[in-house]
Amino acid sequence: MKIADLYVRVSTDEQANKGYSQRDQEERLRRYCTANSIAIRDVIYEDHSAKSFNRPAWKKLILNLKKNKGKIDLVLFTKWDRFSRNTGDAYQMIALLRKLYVEPQAIEQPLDMSVPENKMMLAFYLAAPEVENERRSINIVYGMRRAMKEGRHMGRAPMGYVNKITENGHKYIAISEPEAKIIRWAFEEIGKGVFNVEQIYKMAREKGLKRSKAQFWLAIRSPVYCGRIFIPKFKDEEELYVRAQHEPIITEYLYNLVQDILDGRSRNYQPKIITNVRYPFRGMVRCPLCDKKLTASTSKGRNTLYSYYHCTKGCPSRFQTDALEKGFYDEISKFLPKKEIKKLYAIVISEAYADTTKEINTERREILSEIRNNENRLSNARELIASKKIDEEDFNELKQKYKKAIARLEEQLHKLTSDILDVDELLDCGIEELLKLEQYFREDALYDFRHLVAAIFPEGFVFDGDRVRTTRINTILHFIYLINNELEEHKKRQTNKKIDLSGKVENIGFEPITSSLPAKRSSQMS
Repeated sequence: MKIADLYVRVSTDEQANKGYSQRDQEERLRRYCTANSIAIRDVIYEDHSAKSFNRPAWKKLILNLKKNKGKIDLVLFTKWDRFSRNTGDAYQMIALLRKLYVEPQAIEQPLDMSVPENKMMLAFYLAAPEVENERRSINIVYGMRRAMKEGRHMGRAPMGYVNKITENGHKYIAISEPEAKIIRWAFEEIGKGVFNVEQIYKMAREKGLKRSKAQFWLAIRSPVYCGRIFIPKFKDEEELYVRAQHEPIITEYLYNLVQDILDGRSRNYQPKIITNVRYPFRGMVRCPLCDKKLTASTSKGRNTLYSYYHCTKGCPSRFQTDALEKGFYDEISKFLPKKEIKKLYAIVISEAYADTTKEINTERREILSEIRNNENRLSNARELIASKKIDEEDFNELKQKYKKAIARLEEQLHKLTSDILDVDELLDCGIEELLKLEQYFREDALYDFRHLVAAIFPEGFVFDGDRVRTTRINTILHFIYLINNELEEHKKRQTNKKIDLSGKVENIGFEPITSSLPAKRSSQMS
């Protein structure tokens, strides 16, 4: 009597756990063995793909057959696609089994291998499922690319989103709080350039983010969060980005800013250094010789420790921490508002902001007008196709053209609108906070302190050993500096309520500030 092992395979865990395929295959194999007087030694269950023989249960079976060489006659399965879906691998495995004196056989597609013509049938049985696999794979790829071109995110939802499905079976991803809030915060913090990504990740963990560092890096590189889907290159199709159907968590402007910082293309790029309370300016102050960001360290003297801000890679710039911090506070004092002229600050800042946003409002009106023009053109195209004056192909081309134009204009409009604030509502509390500026610098924690410094010096600052200077300072504090300077020279003169300081102020920093500026403004301030 011949002895056989029964091989039962399904493709997935779900089929193995919930389906009936395994039980059905086993039942048919046992009936075959009973009818043909074949003894059953073992039943092997497999739930892996047949694309290769790298399957756990099959490997164990081969090891067992090698140990019992010559004792097993058959390996039985229902069809040849249960054995393999790869023609080349299948022939190699058949040769190996024959060396072990074992014959593989499909009970529903039996072949007598001693007949040469049956090898042609074997090739057909093995090639058919392989072709089916490849065709299915191609269809899946094209289907997924089509869905991605329509703006759908495929697969598992990224962090900050959750997979959902509508009543009619339409799948989509939706924002999931509070994780989305943490992701939004992380992008904003990277965009500020105050802390490096390593520290921001640690702070995000403290806020409740339960993801690995690798997942976090993938997230801050993904365009999904700004409402874009990346479609990779495929055959003759170039890679492209399309607008997504899901709701974005951040703006495209913020996403692009973060990518520039991560790629080192932005001046806000933070080197991989850890900032602590001992060195609050680490990574924010620039070298006066090579313009690189200074790091900091402490060296041990004979009786005490000495802390320095210094450059790297052979640059000799080196400053004691106490000297640099004293220079910083000396310069900050120039920008502290005076309580007795609080109303004047509010007037100047309001005028400056109105003057700054004048061009934005003009551009906004132009964009709205252009959007209406494109909507009218699209409406005219619909009328033309309704009256059959143009064919469907021409209409679709016009439709895509105008819709893309409208989408681009709406994106520009959204960015302009988000940049305009009602500054008057912020002035009352804002000026009060500015009056306490020095107190905040002296008392705030490291996180808030560095944000204050970054807000005042958007491009960082330079310390030359005696004093601090910068290429650009926060616009509001710059106005305060000019008001303070002019009032020092005109203390005895009465100030008109209406002044025209905002429209003529140059965008300058600490240095150089020419002595001619107060003189130019004397007639306006008096």
